[in-house]
Amino acid sequence: MTSPRTYRAFGVTLRRSPVREADLLTVMYTRDYGKLELLARGAQRLTSKLMGHLEPLTLVRVSVARGRTMDQVTEAEVVNAFPAVKHGYENSARGLYVAELVDGFSALSAANAELFDITVQTLEALGSASNAELALRYFDLQLLRLSGFMPELYNCVECGAELEPDRHRFAVGAGGALCADCGPTEVVVRPLSLPALKLLRLLHRTESVAALPALAVPPPLEREVRETLAATLQYWLDRRVRSQEFLEIAKFA
Repeated sequence: MTSPRTYRAFGVTLRRSPVREADLLTVMYTRDYGKLELLARGAQRLTSKLMGHLEPLTLVRVSVARGRTMDQVTEAEVVNAFPAVKHGYENSARGLYVAELVDGFSALSAANAELFDITVQTLEALGSASNAELALRYFDLQLLRLSGFMPELYNCVECGAELEPDRHRFAVGAGGALCADCGPTEVVVRPLSLPALKLLRLLHRTESVAALPALAVPPPLEREVRETLAATLQYWLDRRVRSQEFLEIAKFA
């Protein structure tokens, strides 16, 4: 049975780049098809119906025609432009951080509806200054889980023993937490405080971004959790998250 020549997709635009004089190459993460690379012919022309519909960090519904080398966007409708995310340097940096991670951890045409939903929920939550950082940490951990790289937070990754309070450490290269008696020589072991471990477990157990409690996380604890997750993401991505640098600059802008 042959595939239909056109299909509809519902997705978040992660990035785009110009092709020739008027075309755009758009990368989006869709709910039903995963990450797609799509060509939008003439989208840079002021007279194009696609003009302004394929901006990064925009939730869109698109009609797509299958092509021999690349599928093409024929129609686009903006569902949510996430205006709060695009308002201000720090919010924009947070949104681009989410987009870069989804792009980096996703293979083409590998659908994951839960990851799509968490991405949209996170972008919606980033408009709230009070809970934006906690939402990002929730996204970090859930992205690792959905990608198959969830760090162990409850038992020692070496001996399997249940972790005892204040008798644990963390090794990204070993896969998560270690008890005080285990320490593989071939990986870097870092300290992890009990409050940080508890916060990571809370993020793991929370069902959705909207269900996150309104916590006043002390800056040192927020930094410890952020750095632990950043090291884990970088290890599995095998490169530094570029937008993380802009996010760090934005905090002091």
